[in-house]
Amino acid sequence: MTKVAAGTIASAPTPRVLIVADHASAKFGGEAALALHYFRVLRARGAAVWLISHARTRDELTGLFGGDARIRFVEDTRLHRFMWRLGRRLPARLAYLTTGYVVRLSSQFEQRRMVRRLIAEQRIDVIHQPMPVSPREPSVLYGFGVPVLIGPMNGGMEWPPAFRPSRGGLARALFALARASSGLLNALLPGKRRAALLLVANQRTREALPAGIDRPVVEMVENGVDFGVWAGHGKAGADDVDDREATTFVFMGRLVDWKAVDLLLHAFERARRRAPMRLLIVGDGDERADLENLARQLQVLATPGNRSTRSETGHVAFVGWLPQTECASVLRQADGLVLPSLLECGGAVVLEAMAMAKPVIATAWGGPMDYLDDSCGILVPPSGRDALVSGLADAMVRLARSPAERVRMGESGYQKVRRLFDWDVKVDRMIEHYKAAMRL
Repeated sequence: MTKVAAGTIASAPTPRVLIVADHASAKFGGEAALALHYFRVLRARGAAVWLISHARTRDELTGLFGGDARIRFVEDTRLHRFMWRLGRRLPARLAYLTTGYVVRLSSQFEQRRMVRRLIAEQRIDVIHQPMPVSPREPSVLYGFGVPVLIGPMNGGMEWPPAFRPSRGGLARALFALARASSGLLNALLPGKRRAALLLVANQRTREALPAGIDRPVVEMVENGVDFGVWAGHGKAGADDVDDREATTFVFMGRLVDWKAVDLLLHAFERARRRAPMRLLIVGDGDERADLENLARQLQVLATPGNRSTRSETGHVAFVGWLPQTECASVLRQADGLVLPSLLECGGAVVLEAMAMAKPVIATAWGGPMDYLDDSCGILVPPSGRDALVSGLADAMVRLARSPAERVRMGESGYQKVRRLFDWDVKVDRMIEHYKAAMRL
């Protein structure tokens, strides 16, 4: 694969851009937020930008941007609805690979039709497909006579070696089949092979691209931070936090197995004996009932319905799902974030905590390693179940006992995210990539 240097034609005017995504949404979170932010920032700058998203995001996008005619929607079909109902009966990851894939592929074929129309009507210069972020999933966006830029992608993840035996045989077989078939699918649907430019978050993702790719590949981390939401720097100094009766840690994310919240609960149960602290679990998912039962068994479950960040020292409160603005409010009042995930390709929540000058404790695996270093967080190696639990507990105790270290790490993280991950900075870089794609 060849590499292309961004910034070589930065003096050219901003291209007329069409962003194509399954979903563009802050409410959906994860990769769905990527398309939203590219469109939001480019639109605010007065750029000529259009967006194609699924109709499920219509209400949210209308609320944000009014009836902007530059936003087009892929409507639900009978196939979409049938596959959605079927997928609800399957485990989340299995549904993503099966029924979810059928829905995404069906949507992309409808997107092709809409893209052709917009190219003819609006003289589009470049097409940007920021999601799905999987490097193996094929793209049908090709053959338009207009350069297509795909990414940044992020994937190629495996479970940590010490945790791989815990996966069921059926799950291993299905994932192996999906990866083996990706080469054939990408040959039949050659969007990635014909793209003008491919963006990847890291070397791991580069290596996961389909075989036979000879297009230029550039590394660029996919996530960024909207400082309009995640703003809280300068709230507290070491003297302020030293007066608190207990340290508040927060987990934010879906409650699914690979997030390893069960290990976090065990770690918290150990850590709370060594330093006064509390833990808030913000999010919802299939694992919530089991996790609440585990917290009850460990005798750390807080009073039901208690969301306060200053109550029940030594306990865990399950807050449930919250909109982004409320998540930001919870994190603003906390002292640090903990992300024990074992299969986290990205981890935007890490950047959001850094943007609010909060130190982060995370598993030393996957996405968090693209963001964190010793100056702004603590990475715990996933060398085994008990080792990870002990490492998380030690890290929580360390930060609980040192308000000054929390402030120092928080400040370092804030400076790093401002420098590298502010969405305005990322859009500047993306515009350079658009121009580079047009020259290839």
